[in-house]
Amino acid sequence: ESGRVRADLRSTANLLADTTGPAIYVGYSLGGRVCLHLALMSPHVVHRLALLGATAGIVDDDDPASRRAADERLAQHIVEVGVDAFLDEWVDQPLFAGLTLTDDDRADRARNTAVGLASSLRLSGTGTQLPLWDRLRELNMPVLALAGELDTKFVPVAERIAASVPQGVFAQIHGAGHAAHLQQPGQVATRLEMWLRGGRLALAT
Repeated sequence: ESGRVRADLRSTANLLADTTGPAIYVGYSLGGRVCLHLALMSPHVVHRLALLGATAGIVDDDDPASRRAADERLAQHIVEVGVDAFLDEWVDQPLFAGLTLTDDDRADRARNTAVGLASSLRLSGTGTQLPLWDRLRELNMPVLALAGELDTKFVPVAERIAASVPQGVFAQIHGAGHAAHLQQPGQVATRLEMWLRGGRLALAT
């Protein structure tokens, strides 16, 4: 929990390596960025890497300083309004259009603390991340970059990640936005299974 363990992306990646060890790693959004750091820092630990709605850092035309300032404003807002109100605001973003949280999903997210979420933004927000785009070619394991087809921000990001990795594959999740694993869990599972079996051409759609 980020409210109790203060860790940036690199520290979190090290913790993940120590607790999980060699494995196939699958990460969504922030989790994907952590796994990407892990793959670059400790490639011997990552047999394969699948990323969903993740980025390798601020894209070329974005301003990291502006993003950090926005993350700080949001962190302060979370502390002010609390987790429940923030969760309503978060799900109402265009990024999550079409997503309906089940009671279990909402309860799971409501277990976060405002201080923990704010700390996560300050320590691990995209604005604090050093861009990794120029290092993607170092990845020597198979990498699957997934994005929901309705996620207009992250589709080109996932395509760029896949194109930058020697063994990179891109695939869209049809009828889904950013949280594709919640909107189309069966399709995400199928894509992962195909990739694990080596279905490169079938995935590149």
